[in-house]
Amino acid sequence: MSTMTVEELAVTVRPGFWTRDRRVGAGAVLLGLVAAVLFGSLATGEDARFTLSEDAGGAALTIDGTVGAILFGMVAAAAGAALLAGLPKRWFVPLLGVAVVGVVLSFLCWQVSAAPTGQNFMPLVNIVRGTFILALPLIFGALAGVLCERSGVVNVAIEGQLLMGAFAGALVGTIAANVWVGLIAAALGGALISLLLAIFTIRYLVDQVVMGIVLNLFAVGLTGFLYERLMQPEAAKYNQPPRFEAWPIPVLSDIPVLGPALFRGNIFLYLALILVVVIHVALFRTRWGLRTRSVGEHPTAADTLGVKVLALRYRNVLLAGMVAGVGGASYTLALYTFSKNMIGGKGFIALAALIFGRWSPTGALLAALFFGFADQLGTYLGAIDSSIPSEFLAMLPYLATLLAVAGLVGKVRAPAADGKPYIKG
Repeated sequence: MSTMTVEELAVTVRPGFWTRDRRVGAGAVLLGLVAAVLFGSLATGEDARFTLSEDAGGAALTIDGTVGAILFGMVAAAAGAALLAGLPKRWFVPLLGVAVVGVVLSFLCWQVSAAPTGQNFMPLVNIVRGTFILALPLIFGALAGVLCERSGVVNVAIEGQLLMGAFAGALVGTIAANVWVGLIAAALGGALISLLLAIFTIRYLVDQVVMGIVLNLFAVGLTGFLYERLMQPEAAKYNQPPRFEAWPIPVLSDIPVLGPALFRGNIFLYLALILVVVIHVALFRTRWGLRTRSVGEHPTAADTLGVKVLALRYRNVLLAGMVAGVGGASYTLALYTFSKNMIGGKGFIALAALIFGRWSPTGALLAALFFGFADQLGTYLGAIDSSIPSEFLAMLPYLATLLAVAGLVGKVRAPAADGKPYIKG
């Protein structure tokens, strides 16, 4: 039997021309050219106005709709061509971002310029504000996923944690007539689902994915039953929670576009951004973070070094539930009263944001904002009577999720022990 030399083996395993970067680049070139041709031909000769205020007045960025659609489509194609040329990997994310933004701007130049007279403008303040509001539960849910999965526990129960947090916040907040009591109850509601997840998956070694789905169904059933028996017949008594008011930050709230969107928010917006920073620093700069990541990668080695693997997983899973519960309260203590199954799949989008963000708090934040923007874009297009069917607009956040996870992420590696039960020897 002949043996291969080291050189022959290297040639055999050397990756081919069509690497992931080049495949994504080719796709970006194609999308950019299609955008330039299709959106450029559909755009009208009217200007597309992107106002720096909440209405049509004030300063605006203006460009001819046809010119803008073609120009931004070509920018996307150029970014794709750069990826196709095989630039170093550090350029992948920036160029992919340019390509995505280019296609989106090309599309918007068509849509805004073709809108009816008086509606052919996009208020950037409202778009940015709406993006953050819609992304809030996704940010909290994705952070809950980071805490769990970095510890080696798959958290498919984010949907149930968000829903239970929303329910507990509305019910207890209404009974106590205190928004802070409602917030604490929401955190405990999410922790309840996490406690069940931890007990069954860590103690009894139940399959983590199956248990997550079961807990989601449990949360939907329990909150739906209590809603019909308590909240619906006596809404004034059980489903009129107080609201957190907006807390504008002096000076910062006057910054154009970002000021009104970011620094005139409520506690949930500020808390989400603070948690991203705190969890990122804690995860990558502290002893707790080192132990958490070691348990998620190689629990046996961590155990031999004195780390209490099971105790750490219990604590982190419970903490994750509290974070997700607060995310659920961002619905009922800031925007709406509680309704059956009001989360509507956002927990699964948060799980996709976690994967898209590569199990990193900052990556999860950016992914959540991407999905929030897709949701807000659908709302905006519906408001200007877009020719695109409303059913398709409602699909936008889920379509963006599918494309991001299946097409843009490529191969990503979860923590090595993620989803694997640990049995102490």
